[in-house]
Amino acid sequence: MSEERIAQFITLGIILLVSFPVHEFSHALAALRLGDATAKLFGRLTLNPIVHFDPLGGLMLLITGLLGFGFGWAKPTPVNPNNLRGGRQGEAIVSFAGPASNLVLAVAAALPLRYIVASDVAVPNLVFFILADFVLINLALMVFNLIPIPPLDGAKVLYALLDPRTAYQIRPYLEQYGFVLLFILIVPLGAGGSILGRLFVAIVGPLSDLLVGIPLVG
Repeated sequence: MSEERIAQFITLGIILLVSFPVHEFSHALAALRLGDATAKLFGRLTLNPIVHFDPLGGLMLLITGLLGFGFGWAKPTPVNPNNLRGGRQGEAIVSFAGPASNLVLAVAAALPLRYIVASDVAVPNLVFFILADFVLINLALMVFNLIPIPPLDGAKVLYALLDPRTAYQIRPYLEQYGFVLLFILIVPLGAGGSILGRLFVAIVGPLSDLLVGIPLVG
């Protein structure tokens, strides 16, 4: 097995143990700060990865991570929007907290990686590959979760950005057909791959280039 493949497996394990728990903890903490203690009451205000683990989401991360995309999900954090201060804006803040945490984790891994690249310091290839994969997968998780389609976090952000009437009109349709829309994004479309894959290349690639200083995609 190549070092790149070993690094992928190690990184996916780190994502399950670190990124997913931090993502869901961020939702829970933001909700608590805005007045909703539902997640805390359900024991979700924690970084314990076992509490946040979702078998299907973890399997999806494994499959897509090995294919080069890297998206999946943990067990959704329970939030009661009626308890949140700020209405739709409060919901949006709670939803955005998760993807934002993935960006923070990506930056945290990109800093030493950027130093390694800039200083040309010698490190084991496995370390370099793990850091690079960690940056890419966290960026992919951020982009994936910010897609404005339910049940993803981006939907609540979208509702807050729209005027109340428009949000009220489109929300039932998005809630009803969200999984269908996500399926369309994921299904490969010929040699060009899926829409989601193209989206990742178009957004994650430039972001990782900016953070690290060298291309990590392609």
